[in-house]
Amino acid sequence: MSPSNLFVNGNSSFQEQENGFVDTVSILNSEKAVQEIIEQPLLLGIDDHLIEFSESLRTVAKALRKAAEGKATAQAEASEWKRKYELERKRNLQIEQKGMTDSIEGIAALNLKSKGQNGHCCLHKADNTMNNALALNDASEKSEMCCAENGICTHEVLQNGESTCGPNLLQNKFMRKASFRLSWRCKGEISNQQKHDVVSFEEGNITTAERSSKQISLKWESEPQTVLVLTKPNSTSVRVLCAEMVRWLKEMKKLNIFVEPRVKGELLEESPYFNFVQTWSDEEISLLHTKVDFVVTLGGDGTVLWAASMFKGPVPPLVPFSLGSLGFMTPFYSEHYREYLDSILRGPFNISLKHRLQCHVIRDSAKNEYETEGPMLVLNEVTIDRGISSYLTNLECYCDNTFVTCVQGDGLILSTTSGSTAYSLAAGGSMVHPQVPGILFTPICPHSLSFRPLILPEHVTIRVQVPFNSRSHAWVSFDGKDRKQLAPGDALVCSMAPWPVPTACQVDSTSDFLRSIHEGLHWNLRKTQSSDGPRDPSS
Repeated sequence: MSPSNLFVNGNSSFQEQENGFVDTVSILNSEKAVQEIIEQPLLLGIDDHLIEFSESLRTVAKALRKAAEGKATAQAEASEWKRKYELERKRNLQIEQKGMTDSIEGIAALNLKSKGQNGHCCLHKADNTMNNALALNDASEKSEMCCAENGICTHEVLQNGESTCGPNLLQNKFMRKASFRLSWRCKGEISNQQKHDVVSFEEGNITTAERSSKQISLKWESEPQTVLVLTKPNSTSVRVLCAEMVRWLKEMKKLNIFVEPRVKGELLEESPYFNFVQTWSDEEISLLHTKVDFVVTLGGDGTVLWAASMFKGPVPPLVPFSLGSLGFMTPFYSEHYREYLDSILRGPFNISLKHRLQCHVIRDSAKNEYETEGPMLVLNEVTIDRGISSYLTNLECYCDNTFVTCVQGDGLILSTTSGSTAYSLAAGGSMVHPQVPGILFTPICPHSLSFRPLILPEHVTIRVQVPFNSRSHAWVSFDGKDRKQLAPGDALVCSMAPWPVPTACQVDSTSDFLRSIHEGLHWNLRKTQSSDGPRDPSS
């Protein structure tokens, strides 16, 4: 019997209620039935099909448990929101009733005054006006009672901009428009920290804040005092440039200079003059961001990745000099480092905020979701692949607990937009401007012609899980390092890290990005079509 038949026909079957939720007690009973079947001893000679069936039941039991927990949380949140809206509605009703009373009294006084001048006719008009006002008041009370009985709704009494004199007084004053409130929600929590960076709200109209179209500029409030210089290892040209730059920064700019322990040893081997450079121990690296004003990297994109990996929290501004092969993240030419560093130290200068992914590995043996391995921060991408196994990977993917797809192929790449020109591009993903906030979802050699890459918004949380019926393990790597094995039942959880990597731009983020794909990839490089070919006969 299949698991679906078990839950439909068994004694512990559950039914969907009218509101779309599943009864929690029924879910728990179904889970108990599944657990009883799982705990039954296996018979001798049981074949592989029954083993796969028991593993499937285990997966269904976990899903039922999560559904019950999710429903309980949703009901609690709904009750709290309903309580808050009812309090707000009662307050608005009291304000409206008070406004009605004041308006009716004013109309009555006005018409009684007219009576002394024009006779009983005006009194009759005043009576009609008061009756109309009372009818409107009754309608308002009925509307509020309807809201209280049938759902949650709010209203806002808006003052019309037209003249309030004359017979249309009540019609103009009591025009109704549904009110609403905007709030920024991040992983279920309400926060106004970033709301105005995305939308602006004024007089019932919503407009975008044009965040993505604005260049970001950095201006020093005080003069920089300390610089960290990171270099590409095993390169003679980089060692020569590093010694020259360190000497210039100390003598001409009077800066305190930090270097890696390896680099300090290399400089002291060259000359005792470099005894002034500072370094750190393994215990002090977590506090490095509190001592350094900005970072200079000498190398290629790999050196930038290494610099970003050193900072698990806030990252000082990076000034990357190109001494590598491609240079998507290194816009500054090393030959002119004096002019560039002069400009950086004076400020202001444009920067590009390169987002990072924050990743955790949750093992099947974990007792709760907080028992994880990590966090691991990546600037380019996190890759899940099949490793040395000859079997296709089998990965279940979820986005904010909503099922996305099952990946069957060589693997999956979760990339930042800064890493869109790296492994994701080679696997068929799109090139994306690094200032576009998002997460790239790119399959590696999928065994399906319709499996196309996705770009998901920055605020989502992605979970990739190896199912229990997977034929083999999967392997995960973070920016090509720290490779870990994922066994059946293990999961990888990724979300956008709160601390981006601010990188100095030579011109601005758009110019630097387009120059990198033109020079690094020779994007759309083609000879221009000849102008002396055959012409259109109609011209």
